[in-house]
Amino acid sequence: MASYARFLPRKGLILEAGSGLAATVVRLRALGFNVIGLDYVPRACERARDYDPSLQLQAGDVHALPYRDRSLRGYLSFGVLEHFQHGVAPALKEASRVLAAGGVLVLTIPCPNVVNRLVRWRRTQSGQSLLSDESFYESTYTHEQLAAALDAAGFDVIHVEPIGHSFTLWGLSAIFRGKGYYETSILAETLGGLLRFIAPWSFGFSSMLIGRKRAD
Repeated sequence: MASYARFLPRKGLILEAGSGLAATVVRLRALGFNVIGLDYVPRACERARDYDPSLQLQAGDVHALPYRDRSLRGYLSFGVLEHFQHGVAPALKEASRVLAAGGVLVLTIPCPNVVNRLVRWRRTQSGQSLLSDESFYESTYTHEQLAAALDAAGFDVIHVEPIGHSFTLWGLSAIFRGKGYYETSILAETLGGLLRFIAPWSFGFSSMLIGRKRAD
């Protein structure tokens, strides 16, 4: 969070599009940011409000946001846009619509790291579908592809970095998994920290890009 929170505006409304159970909304609000959440699953919003009734959450579609043009100062999307077969462009166009000039967008999407490419190669060689579950779609994008998509949607890219190196290891072996839900082990955290320096893009789980909305 520290890597992107420094870019967020202290004044104006920030939206997390695809907020799930609103953990990020809660944490950023505690830091003094004015954050609201939107998620496609109404039950997720209801459960989050059970935890904190003061949370401003609503159900909705990231491709048709219920906000006026240029009404927001920030837009957050963490691991959401890779799940659409039509790609990231429509949602980024909608994000650009609701952001005021100078508004900040933070985007994270899985990148084609070493593990991802190995899994795809093994599935291709064995004749399996590239989808681990036929009802679940997920794609990967290089940071260059995402930068181009942000530029086309009207954003200047101001920061790019690979993240989640320990989580990439989580998918390799049980020794890299902790006891909790998708929790990484101490070994994964240690090796992930090393890989962040010696092979940042090869082992990064996701790309994080931060863009600033250009003037219309």
